Amino acid sequence: MICLTVGWFATAGPALAETTPPPAQDGLLRSGPPTWDANRDGIFTCDEWKGFADRIFTLADRNRDGKLDTTEFVTVQKADAALADADFGYFDENQDGKITRREFVDKPSAFIMRFDRNGDCRVTGDEIRATTAPKGPQGPAERPRDRFH
Repeated sequence: MICLTVGWFATAGPALAETTPPPAQDGLLRSGPPTWDANRDGIFTCDEWKGFADRIFTLADRNRDGKLDTTEFVTVQKADAALADADFGYFDENQDGKITRREFVDKPSAFIMRFDRNGDCRVTGDEIRATTAPKGPQGPAERPRDRFH
């Protein structure tokens, strides 16, 4: 994801680069989606996420029973840095102690949920930059009682 951060600075201009510290590297970007951008076009889609999740599920389902238990789920967490902090319970939709392929693959990507600003199930570089761009200075919020005193 370094290219996204560099790309952001390239479009920010020299004045902004000099006065604004670089944004803290976001966890979703640091470990993020390049591993599942199947066609390497820099656009991250729901279909690409599902393909990636399906491959990870196949890798983790060591006994080939179509379900992941907690010991197999460790393989999911080790398979990609973006899944290192994944929670078994998040994927185990019916809380039966097993994660089916459907439960795993159909679970939305946290990355897409965060950065897909227009809801088209595609995350572009522009959407990432818009989400991670530093906000301008914010003054103190006006409280309703301040207007009257």
